[in-house]
Amino acid sequence: NAGTEADVYISVYGERGDTGSRQLLRSQEPKKFLKGQTDIFAVEAVHLGCLYKIVIGHNGLGSGNGWFLDKVVIKDPITDLDYTFLCHRWLDQGQDDGNISRELPVTDASMLPGRQELELKREKTWAAEKWKFRKGITLQFYNRVSHGFICLYPDSRVDALGDKKNKYGKVFSMWMYA
Repeated sequence: NAGTEADVYISVYGERGDTGSRQLLRSQEPKKFLKGQTDIFAVEAVHLGCLYKIVIGHNGLGSGNGWFLDKVVIKDPITDLDYTFLCHRWLDQGQDDGNISRELPVTDASMLPGRQELELKREKTWAAEKWKFRKGITLQFYNRVSHGFICLYPDSRVDALGDKKNKYGKVFSMWMYA
């Protein structure tokens, strides 16, 4: 149920203006906006220069009008540049935040692989470390200066002096990436 039968509209914004709202009518596919399908449309407009955002949505009419949009790629035929607008969200009154339109900023293609890699690392790190933030957990960090353990207790107390004889303490290294 990720496709839609509703009428889909797009507005493209660039440094020289915008297209206004345009209905996406004729896809190169026989049936448009099906789950897992890539639809290709030709939209005529004056040259807008560098693109910076789109607004895309639907009218909410028809059965199965909710739509999961992964991304929009616009190819500028004059400059031969591709502009990518990531969405990866529902446009559905009954899903996600209930919006049936989205304003999407352009994604700098040169940054995309780095951002995806960073997001994947964050997800893996959180999956491995989220246990530390459960209720009732006491965190202990080894202090190389005092050679003791700094304890962060569930009730928000901090033992910064450290107990050098803490039999439950364990020395480990931790790296933080920003």
